[in-house]
Amino acid sequence: LVIMTMDIYKDPKRMVEDISALGLRHVGYGIPTDLFGPFVTACVQVIRMLTDNDAAEEAFRWSLSLISRILTRVINEGSTIVMKAINSNSGKQLRKAVGCAPRGKRALWMLNIQVGSQCISPLMWSIETGSLEAAKAIIVDLLTIRADRDRYYYGMDILFERHPDVIKRICLDAPALMQPLLDGLIWRSRTTDNGERRTNYYVRHLLLDENNEFSKATEWITENQDPKLVCHPVVSLVTDMVWGRVAFRTFLFGRAWFLFTLLVFIVSQSVLNRVDSHNSQQIRIVTFVLRCFIYICSMGQWAMLHANKSMRDIRNKDFVKFGRCF
Repeated sequence: LVIMTMDIYKDPKRMVEDISALGLRHVGYGIPTDLFGPFVTACVQVIRMLTDNDAAEEAFRWSLSLISRILTRVINEGSTIVMKAINSNSGKQLRKAVGCAPRGKRALWMLNIQVGSQCISPLMWSIETGSLEAAKAIIVDLLTIRADRDRYYYGMDILFERHPDVIKRICLDAPALMQPLLDGLIWRSRTTDNGERRTNYYVRHLLLDENNEFSKATEWITENQDPKLVCHPVVSLVTDMVWGRVAFRTFLFGRAWFLFTLLVFIVSQSVLNRVDSHNSQQIRIVTFVLRCFIYICSMGQWAMLHANKSMRDIRNKDFVKFGRCF
């Protein structure tokens, strides 16, 4: 606290941002602003007992009062009805809070609270603080399709744009929320046609990240090691698409190269040695060529791969020593 009162004189712009970020965290803690006044008074009285320098005491009082006013302003502006519902961990209160929001801004109320240059996400805050009932209500509300006379509203894109790693965070901190999150990525028609019901899967953000590169969502779900989760229809569809359209060809090419080198190895080591021919010189030449192919193209490839990995581990000091060996 004393360091903050000194730093606000040295670098006021940076300190205002830091204090604003601290104030937003106090919003999540539900700190009443009425306590700041007595706290400043108590701190000033303590300083008055430690020094007789009136200028130092006045400087401390002014800077601490300024910090208190900044925190009070940030807490008052950031204490939305959504954050109050999260602090009480009530899904009913949260649905009531966002019920009065315009459809176009409904998702932002649950994903972004900004005061000055600092912002906080109610969804991530509810996950971090363990308010899972409120977090579940937010996820369900975001992934509910709504409409008016002009357009449809669906919070999936805003959710993944605001939190590209939302699946990773949920898998680590609140695995129970993965089921409602994945359920929200499926839309099922209420009507049937010839005994079939139309179903839409919204899986773009599970395949591509914000840079249009391959998403790590499948990797995060796999690391969670939940057999029920990987059997979810959305995850099954994503993995089937990745395997059938991308990974299968690469896997098949890699296995074909392995089978080809294995066939060449068997011919050079076993088949040619059992061939009875008067052209022994030609057999030796063919055997020599095939073995050179194996040593260079197969063993050489693996030797270079392991050499590169060994050098990288040595540079990163990622190895274990056993006596004088490692």
